[in-house]
Amino acid sequence: MKRTFFLFAFILGLLSMANAQKAQTVTIKTPTVQCESCKQRIESSLLREEGVAKVAVNYKAHTTKVTFWSDRTNIENVKTAIANTGYDADDVTANPEAYKKLPLCCKKPEDGGGEQKH
Repeated sequence: MKRTFFLFAFILGLLSMANAQKAQTVTIKTPTVQCESCKQRIESSLLREEGVAKVAVNYKAHTTKVTFWSDRTNIENVKTAIANTGYDADDVTANPEAYKKLPLCCKKPEDGGGEQKH
């Protein structure tokens, strides 16, 4: 009887721990993403952030899909990390210093950036 109780308590504990560590997936609008270089820059930057598990940037659709552990970070931290890389993320504007450091191809068309047409 004791063995059954402890086994039940152990399984219940594991289930509650698994519930606390929920992965959350969000899609963030990243309208200033221009090219493959932007995609690589954001993906590598976000994968260094604590709690971020997966990142997929679609520069043609101007979106970034991020999966993160909600007990280690949140959507606002993810948006701030994108902004600190030099890109707009939903309602968070790109960090001006980071934006200045981007290569020309990654800058907004009004700043002379974007895909170069031949």
